[in-house]
Amino acid sequence: MSGAPGTAPFDAERAAHALIAARRTRRVLDRLPPDVAPRALAEGIAAQVAVARLSGAQPPAGFKIDATSRRMQEYLGLPGPLAGFVGEAGLHGSGSTLSVASFLHVGVECELAVVLARDLAPGPCSNAQAAAAVGEVMAGIEVVENRYGPLDALGTPTLVADQVYHAAAVLGAPYPGWRDLDLRSLAGSVSVDGQEHGAGSGADLLGDPITALAWLASSDEVAAFGGLRAGQVVMLGSICPPVWLDGPAEITVQFAPLPIVTLSLV
Repeated sequence: MSGAPGTAPFDAERAAHALIAARRTRRVLDRLPPDVAPRALAEGIAAQVAVARLSGAQPPAGFKIDATSRRMQEYLGLPGPLAGFVGEAGLHGSGSTLSVASFLHVGVECELAVVLARDLAPGPCSNAQAAAAVGEVMAGIEVVENRYGPLDALGTPTLVADQVYHAAAVLGAPYPGWRDLDLRSLAGSVSVDGQEHGAGSGADLLGDPITALAWLASSDEVAAFGGLRAGQVVMLGSICPPVWLDGPAEITVQFAPLPIVTLSLV
């Protein structure tokens, strides 16, 4: 991919190697060197695809959306949503136990998730098309890492290249009658060691969780991966800011009447 006139072409694989090395050495990333860092969103997306390939996560097991709520956009200082791939190794079921020591500055987010029953091709996607592609709906916990310095120094393209804080995802059991629910009105909350730390509703996700899925299907991030595929998981975004943790904790996310989802961080 070419850069601005007079600059060297962007090397997505070199950027991906730098990001993977930072994770492997558990180093807080203030910024990538100027000759390595993506300079535009398209370059950040190309680097993310390279991260997936080099990590053995191509094709991805799914995707996550970040900043689908106004509160999350304000929290991160972003004008709109961003997306990242989810690898198979990072997917876990409710009741899983994960080690705090395996994450850097770990946090958790309160999310709705879906599993797709059919493909969604890259390009414009209506809410009707997105809803028709959904096979299952469940509550979810996204495990995130604050592995960055100040975001204004890091830059949005690098944030996208590095999967936008993503570390892992925990999925609850699917709710069989989800098509009879108004997903916008589902009230959700996240609790840590029995104490509620955040709450919101499905309407916090771009007004409607299905709208969030339609946004993802039409996004440049998904287009770079060739579209959404049946069987993939989509984390639709957090309804409230992440809860950053100091150590081991018991996490519960609920969106009644969906089954609750739990995670033990030890």
